[in-house]
Amino acid sequence: MNVIELQRVSVRYRTHGAKGLKEFVIRGLRGQRQHEWFASLSEIDLTIRAGESVGIIGNNGAGKSTLLRVAAGIIQPSEGVAISRGAITPLIELGTGFEGELTGHENIFFNGALLGKTRGEILSRIDEIVSFAALDGFIDEPLRTYSTGMVARLAISIATAIDTETVLLDEILAVGDASFREKCHARMRSFIERGLTVVLVSHDVDVIEQLCVRAIWLEHGRIVADGPAREVIARYQRARATSPV
Repeated sequence: MNVIELQRVSVRYRTHGAKGLKEFVIRGLRGQRQHEWFASLSEIDLTIRAGESVGIIGNNGAGKSTLLRVAAGIIQPSEGVAISRGAITPLIELGTGFEGELTGHENIFFNGALLGKTRGEILSRIDEIVSFAALDGFIDEPLRTYSTGMVARLAISIATAIDTETVLLDEILAVGDASFREKCHARMRSFIERGLTVVLVSHDVDVIEQLCVRAIWLEHGRIVADGPAREVIARYQRARATSPV
């Protein structure tokens, strides 16, 4: 079964063409066009099947995060059709859906509810979530007292403990210390072994090669290569090595 289908998907944003306030005002006085369109994705055709582990690579601004947000249903395409099937958990903006005045413990239930889970489902995983996040001494403190890394660990722990079918991750495996990152990698490997679909955006091609069977290389909002992870990564690295600085 296809869990994600993108058919001729484009995403465009309207931007100010002027390079500064002065130019913006002058353009307005002259009656010139004030806006330009920026294409974050252009005519993307992509199918991801259930159980695939897919890495998305590319330089900054290539459209990787936009692609993940379209797949998650967070962004609607300007053109084309985006279809997602089954239970999808996006780990894209860590900390979204948290309340600073609530304790870590209370935020587990609050965030879990936003993910569509019942109190009973969350209760059955509460000890696992707290243990994975390694926040035992802080779990009953207000979230506003947490460091950014602690909030990230809690967000990852909640999202990856909740039953799902597809996980979408945007650079989140780079948070925390080496020990926590390895725990995250181990959990992703367990997801893949259980047949879950994993789609991972990362600049760390070593992580992509370790976790993903398939890789997609994006440049300027278009797919340059799509195939076995090792082959696509090798092409990407060769291109970077020969490109002008």
